[in-house]
Amino acid sequence: MERISVFCGSSEGNDPQIVAGAQALGRALADRGTTLVYGGTQVGLMGHLADAALGRQGRVIGVIPEFLLPKEIVHPQVEEMILVGTMHQRKMKMHELSQGTIALPGGFGTLEEFFEMLTWGQLGLHTKPMGLLNLGGFFDGLLGFMDTMVTKGFLGPGHRNMVLVDDSCTGLLDQMQGYVPDPTPKWIKKEHT
Repeated sequence: MERISVFCGSSEGNDPQIVAGAQALGRALADRGTTLVYGGTQVGLMGHLADAALGRQGRVIGVIPEFLLPKEIVHPQVEEMILVGTMHQRKMKMHELSQGTIALPGGFGTLEEFFEMLTWGQLGLHTKPMGLLNLGGFFDGLLGFMDTMVTKGFLGPGHRNMVLVDDSCTGLLDQMQGYVPDPTPKWIKKEHT
């Protein structure tokens, strides 16, 4: 894939394994010649991710809303920085620029961004691969909850399978490269007897 967008924390958390995983993803993208599209800052996991890609001479595109400029530190080494007006425009621009999406550990913002991409895929607005890099089992509880959505009848198995998961960068990127979208529509008419 030419470009992959990555959503992740503007904090780095307290688990060195997660920081190391973000750095490994940045290096893996650069080594594959895949452009990293990310949130544009030098703080938290975002900063580690971009630093690692740049350290391998990888191409990096940052996308950041103007109102965050005073709050977040824009990465000074990212030469291609796109300013947008809102958080929604940030997501849309990252989506437009990439052929796939990965979420690393993060907070509410990371989950919101990833789940909006998932929802767009579920509705058939795109067929791009979407993956969770499950560093240190960070997403285990979330994945279990997704399985509960299926067993309780709120999510179809095909849509659950849209979420690609691996604990290694190579494994996840390989899954994304070979991804074939499920053609199941969001709404299926129930037969009434």
